[in-house]
Amino acid sequence: MNAVRSTLFMAYVIVWSALSAPLVMIAGPLLGGVWAYRFGRVWRLGTQWGVEHLLGIRARVIGRENMPAEACVIMAKHQSAWETMTLQDCVPDGAFCVFVLKKELLRLPLVGWGLAAMKMISIDRAAGKNALDQVVTQGRERLKQGFYVIIFPEGTRVPPGEKRRYKPGGAYLATHVGCQVVPVAHNAGEYWPRQAFLKTPGTVTISIGPAFDASGMSDAEVNQRVEDWIEAEMRRLSPHRYPDAATSA
Repeated sequence: MNAVRSTLFMAYVIVWSALSAPLVMIAGPLLGGVWAYRFGRVWRLGTQWGVEHLLGIRARVIGRENMPAEACVIMAKHQSAWETMTLQDCVPDGAFCVFVLKKELLRLPLVGWGLAAMKMISIDRAAGKNALDQVVTQGRERLKQGFYVIIFPEGTRVPPGEKRRYKPGGAYLATHVGCQVVPVAHNAGEYWPRQAFLKTPGTVTISIGPAFDASGMSDAEVNQRVEDWIEAEMRRLSPHRYPDAATSA
């Protein structure tokens, strides 16, 4: 049954993207930048309809009251493509999000072209320190415009129960701009595995942690605070993935 669901969803996404993504690409130049985001939201919500009704994957959000009313930096766990869509529902109504992503993604047919039209924060990860400066330059502008900036500090999708080094990009942006930071944990990888065709129906829990002001903090302090909260929360959301958590409980 999961194979049938996953096949139907893939076919649906291809057709839906072919119909809706071009609207995103032409909306910005013709109607103004905000229209690219509005059509992007239509594209995303249509895809999420398929996630919920074809795959049977739904979301439960806890800690929504922790999300600031003003634009901030959201640093989240990354396990699948699912959260790139659904995390955008966690910001206040009417607000838009941008992601920090590697510039190579902008070359992907349809999806990448749509992301480029929405002016996501794209960086050259081979540029070293200059890549961090790119994040600050673009991120400061997006925050001023009222966009919430979402970044995955581990830099790639990580299977449930594992973690990678938390990279400094999000912390570097927050400390240099002086804004609030929100850590987010979730267990999407339990139902939408990394680089897997087959998905499993279920309810993903998104947990939004307490916001804190990065002003006056060092990059390392921000990163450590985010990592400590997210990894502790992951042990609560998916205790079966962490034998050490089960032993200590």
